[in-house]
Amino acid sequence: MVSFNLLAVSVGNTRTRVGAFLEGELREVSTFRNDRKDRIASAIEQASKPLQGVEEAHVLMSSVNPGAAETVLALLEKHQGREVFRVEKDLPIPIGRQLDPEAIVGEDRLLNAAAAYDKLNQACVVVDAGTALTIDYVDGAGTFHGGAIVPGAQLMLDALHQRAALLPEVEFKKPEELIGHNTAEAMLTGAFYGLRGIVRSVVEQYAVHAGQYPTVIATGGDAQVLFRDDEFVSRVVPDLGLRGIAVTLRKQLEQGEKSA
Repeated sequence: MVSFNLLAVSVGNTRTRVGAFLEGELREVSTFRNDRKDRIASAIEQASKPLQGVEEAHVLMSSVNPGAAETVLALLEKHQGREVFRVEKDLPIPIGRQLDPEAIVGEDRLLNAAAAYDKLNQACVVVDAGTALTIDYVDGAGTFHGGAIVPGAQLMLDALHQRAALLPEVEFKKPEELIGHNTAEAMLTGAFYGLRGIVRSVVEQYAVHAGQYPTVIATGGDAQVLFRDDEFVSRVVPDLGLRGIAVTLRKQLEQGEKSA
């Protein structure tokens, strides 16, 4: 397997994750909210520490948030002194796709799928629990088929608060009680168990369609809270998107070696 050094940057809807890979291994991760522009430079500096003094290192960025991406890109170019490459624009994500011709799929979903299949080499479902919660199916040949999208936990709670006059503003966390004995706990219970139930139901339908149960991997900012004790989910991988960026670079380098 080809070795590489990489600063991987994943710009999400709400947060950006930056990870340093030294000789192909993830060594440092830093996260910041996209609305905290004062944190961007320090987060990049923190994450890139393992690459200080390394002459040959790549910088590769993915994004599902164009506005935030431009701000991050400008600071990357200023502080890294290296050319910044873009996922899909410069390096294609190495995952097959069976989608409608007009479909536009977020880079984050494709990167998660590429990383999961590269690790498992078998049919799998990737659940990304972020601003939205996505449930995507990858078949045994490594083809991404798309999946389901529902509001994420905080988005659910925010919508209830904004559209129902008497429902309070609630920050998402694991509910303390199975049965909510007050309004806030009832909202948390609904979001927590509702999303877990949605995932289970959708994956069961994928299994019927595929004729076998796929392995389920969860990632995203709310994945630990939602799924760390859920036997239905095989593993939680917080940095799956960053690993997908690394897989994208590695596959490109391996292809270059073969054609040389």
